[in-house]
Amino acid sequence: MSTTPPTPYFAAIFDMDGTLVDNTPFHYKAWQLLFAKYDLPELSRETYKASISGVPIPVTVRRYFADADEELIKTISHEKQAFYQQEYRPYLRAINGLENFLAELKDAGVKMAVATSSDMDDVNFIFDVVPIRQYFDVIITGDRVSKPKPDPQIFLKAADDVGARPENCLVFEDSTSGLQAGNAAGMKVVGITTAHPAETVAKVASLVIDDYAGLSLQKLSALFD
Repeated sequence: MSTTPPTPYFAAIFDMDGTLVDNTPFHYKAWQLLFAKYDLPELSRETYKASISGVPIPVTVRRYFADADEELIKTISHEKQAFYQQEYRPYLRAINGLENFLAELKDAGVKMAVATSSDMDDVNFIFDVVPIRQYFDVIITGDRVSKPKPDPQIFLKAADDVGARPENCLVFEDSTSGLQAGNAAGMKVVGITTAHPAETVAKVASLVIDDYAGLSLQKLSALFD
């Protein structure tokens, strides 16, 4: 009799920023630098977490630069990313336990996707340093959807691309907008506490984690029981 455990019936969809890497403080710093450059009011951490984190950069630029044309939006977006990469590059690493966790899921046959509001240049910036690209079957970036988080569109597209029903998907997220999007998609949501305290994340997540160390396939499968 075979003792090989059955292949899990769920797919795993990961946000990137604040979820695969703990880069939220560096995105916040980049926005602060950008606001200072353009003489905008000081950006509070609370405002950043509530309305900027997890939202595509051009959407935020349009909000704060209402008269900007598409060329200026593109320029400002590139400036923000340059600030971010400058600040974060010396500290870029995976969240604790991530690589072993992804390897466990891959070995078990779990289909995995990245669904990020960032663009592919930013994905490459991360994945060229953190060697995890090979674990993901699908990468969905913000420019491939028309509605940003908290709309569930990006997660629904990721599920479709890996061939999984939404109710059989597990979303890993950190931001308020991402957590809301996962719930709106009808998926189980694992919230990581890089952006918000555990008590805040617990209000909208099926499971709360600080990192991936000790997170097992069995614990995730239990969410679907």
